[in-house]
Amino acid sequence: MVKVTLNNVQLLVDIDSDPKFEPSRTSVADILTKEALEFVVLLHRTFNSRREQLLENRQTVQKKLDSGKFQLDFLAETAAVRNDPTWQGAIPAPGLIDRSTEITGPPLRNMLVNALNADVTTYMTDFEDSASPTWANCIYGQVNLYDAIRNQVDFKTPRKEYKLKAPIAKLPTLIVRPRGWHMVDKHLLVDGEPISASLFDFGLYFFHNAKALVAMGKGPYFYLPKMEHHLEAKLWNDVFNVAQDYIGMARGTIRATVLIETLPAAFQMEEIIYQLRAHSSGLNCGRWDYIFSTIKRLRNLPQYVLPNRDLVTMTSPFMDAYVKRLINTCHRRGVHAMGGMAAQIPIKNDPAANEAAMTKVRNDKIRELTNGHDGSWVAHPALAVICNEVFSNMGTANQIHFVPETTVTAQDLTNTKIQNAEVTTFGIKQNLDIGLQYMEAWLRGSGCVPINSLMEDAATAEVSRCQLYQWVKHKVVLADTGEPVTPQLTKKILEEQVAALSASSPVGDKNKFKVAAKYFLPEITGEKFSEFLTTLLYDEIVTVKSAPTDLAKL
Repeated sequence: MVKVTLNNVQLLVDIDSDPKFEPSRTSVADILTKEALEFVVLLHRTFNSRREQLLENRQTVQKKLDSGKFQLDFLAETAAVRNDPTWQGAIPAPGLIDRSTEITGPPLRNMLVNALNADVTTYMTDFEDSASPTWANCIYGQVNLYDAIRNQVDFKTPRKEYKLKAPIAKLPTLIVRPRGWHMVDKHLLVDGEPISASLFDFGLYFFHNAKALVAMGKGPYFYLPKMEHHLEAKLWNDVFNVAQDYIGMARGTIRATVLIETLPAAFQMEEIIYQLRAHSSGLNCGRWDYIFSTIKRLRNLPQYVLPNRDLVTMTSPFMDAYVKRLINTCHRRGVHAMGGMAAQIPIKNDPAANEAAMTKVRNDKIRELTNGHDGSWVAHPALAVICNEVFSNMGTANQIHFVPETTVTAQDLTNTKIQNAEVTTFGIKQNLDIGLQYMEAWLRGSGCVPINSLMEDAATAEVSRCQLYQWVKHKVVLADTGEPVTPQLTKKILEEQVAALSASSPVGDKNKFKVAAKYFLPEITGEKFSEFLTTLLYDEIVTVKSAPTDLAKL
């Protein structure tokens, strides 16, 4: 157990080493030191009330949208920011000049080694959508990053040896994505309330590693997820300033890339960069979460119903507009405009299918390069060669100098009209299959799940859930049967899918498909709508191994 003295703080888990995780010379006690906990508690006490108010503000916007009398638009009160051509974001930081190929994945020890050894320029290690936030995943993710930054992450299993191919200073630049503002971690209570998961993830990583990262010639860099308003970016900026001041680090050393993966944020791209100015390293097109957010925020308005998920592509009007506005905005302000995820993974034993998948990846990356992106994401090391090949055509480390002309209106950003749009029984089954498979794996502690030759994260299940709610809510007529989508229909197909998936589960009767279905059912029959599946499911993975421990008494 860790022994610290902190008033009114409780740690609700044992923190001895977990035999399921790879061995390390670093213990959990080395991460949860008295000094580190004092730092994250300071951040929580300073900023949590603002975080909670900003989350309430999201629901105020939702209620306005639901009324049908309010439309999202560019903010009148920040017009001066958008119209002022003189301000710029920060110049690219060391290790972030060339971001042509970024790989992503959770901070599991084996994945960390594989990603750092990949032929990429940067690696976004993820505590958010591709990580199930079990206590072990969160705390051992911190252990693994601590070790990697100190070149002590190598380990062996009976099957394989995992070893960094070079000192980490010469490997891809680390960028950490903490959990979003909407999440808490119930394993650490501060003043009787769960700590902000964002501040917990950020705080531990920054406190232990910021100076070591600067010493190696890089810095503490972050991806910021799920924001819906520029004041949420300002909150992060204030956190950064306090954190840097606390350890005696120059302001502006931290850099953060914001994922524009919510519909409201698409109307405030410029303001978000402005709020982070000295800390900004650009914006990223978080495509699947953006589709999820678009459905979520417009879900109660029938004119915005989207068709089968396979028909919603990056060339759909609202997606194309969002991409073009993001690139233009970033480059006018001197920061990176990052492309989206290629989620495909190699298809073994089927060369034709694999070639078709890789061709799809290549065409997607060519589209991103041509539009003006400075780099893009891949989910698997094997895709790096394609992304590298495509983005080598920039001829420079980035193309921030290229400002494509574009005019994107508020109406363009919500133009969800798609040619040949249809909803079919297959679309229902596809959403249920993907949603159930992801949720079941997440409940067992895995947030990065291969499904149908794609590496899926939480955004996948969110799209599934939102589409089904939307189709039931508006009684969408199926193109193949002529029948409306009803709660009875989605419930029937859900039960069939649960039976089939349970019967074929590789973990046998230890699978959690029935648990997943219990939470999924009210969401896909229109009975309720939760803000996030991850917060809906979170209590199922909270583990309290011992009675609450008052750290002030240790």
